[in-house]
Amino acid sequence: MPKVTAIALLKAAPGAEGKVREQALSLVAPSRAEPGNISYQAYVHPGDPSAWLVFEEWEDRAAFEAHLSSPHLTEALAAGPGLLVGPPAEHVFTAAE
Repeated sequence: MPKVTAIALLKAAPGAEGKVREQALSLVAPSRAEPGNISYQAYVHPGDPSAWLVFEEWEDRAAFEAHLSSPHLTEALAAGPGLLVGPPAEHVFTAAE
């Protein structure tokens, strides 16, 4: 099974930058603890505290799919509409073999 890399771009709604920061950082530790996680990191744009990128790598598609239904991610996604300008722009890639 090829490795999966996912990139999510997030844009905080005006005034919600602090909450988005808190939420993005709160997902790092539990996501890294999930079976099949290789890496999970949240990045904030140095010139724009409303712009975020989440970069994650998973051993395979099954591990990534399990992450998508994890309680911590499900809760964060449910809160997203009130905190973000729009839905996250997600890009999912598989390793070429």
